[in-house]
Amino acid sequence: MTKEICNKKMELVERLGVHLESKDSLAPVAARIMAYVILTGKRGATFDEMVEVLCASKSTISTHLNHLQDLKKIEYFTKTGDRKKYFVINKDSVLNHIDNMIQEWEIVEVLHLEMKAYKETINKHITDEDEKFDLTFHNNYLKFISSASASMKELKDNLIKNKFNL
Repeated sequence: MTKEICNKKMELVERLGVHLESKDSLAPVAARIMAYVILTGKRGATFDEMVEVLCASKSTISTHLNHLQDLKKIEYFTKTGDRKKYFVINKDSVLNHIDNMIQEWEIVEVLHLEMKAYKETINKHITDEDEKFDLTFHNNYLKFISSASASMKELKDNLIKNKFNL
């Protein structure tokens, strides 16, 4: 890879790492490992490569790799005749992430349907039009959740059907 591409990759590792830190409650080094593995792709990232590129000690990288494997976020494969482990994203964790998003949206959808029904009931008892609840937000949000959930389900189905490689 050219120096420019390597620099861009490391900038993305940092930005994605910060995102993963907060989103997944990961330690900074674990988040950078995840980001690096994601951006390395299906060829896999080796332990020695991560020690060098992420500028962390062997014990730090080892500790976080073990933790990420325990969390089932990454896995490794080996190559015949090569003693190295090549770390890649665990595809099941991607599917679990999608499932979790869909489940969260389903919970939010039920809450919005209940709030909307409550407000509709209240609106029937209010005679002053200016005091009635405006249900536009709920209608738009419910439409968004429905569309987003359908898109995520389609993405998941496509990932499974095409035996995706990250």
